[in-house]
Amino acid sequence: MSIPRAPLLLGLAGTLPFIWSALTVLVPDLAELTISLVGPRFIGPYVGIFYGAVILSFMSGVLWGFATRMTGSNATTGYILSVSPALWVFFTTGGGSDRASVFLIIGFAGILAIDWLFWREGVAPGWWMNLRLIITAIVLLCLTVTMWAA
Repeated sequence: MSIPRAPLLLGLAGTLPFIWSALTVLVPDLAELTISLVGPRFIGPYVGIFYGAVILSFMSGVLWGFATRMTGSNATTGYILSVSPALWVFFTTGGGSDRASVFLIIGFAGILAIDWLFWREGVAPGWWMNLRLIITAIVLLCLTVTMWAA
């Protein structure tokens, strides 16, 4: 099923901080320019980890919205699954950039599985998995580049 234009463009725009994170690791001059313009928080693993934590928490809210469309024990399961990304990021992203990156990679892969469950239950839009596969591939690639190159 075709992804509507607005969700596709906004979803891709949401990957820009991850892409920037990877680029500033791969291109040292870009990192130095960024530091001089906006500070070190917006380069390499710093931006990728911080933004990754924000997005996993945001995705908990998206999934909560899907869970509201479920009933009975499926709803209970849906609500439990919907809070798991935010709790995951809260409990796993300390301890240095390598460790945090690994746990974010696991978190984003895990949320793709949860996305699929909601999609299979028919509470996510028909195009949802097409969008999530594209976005997750970009995010996982960028987090991996940032983790290995840093």
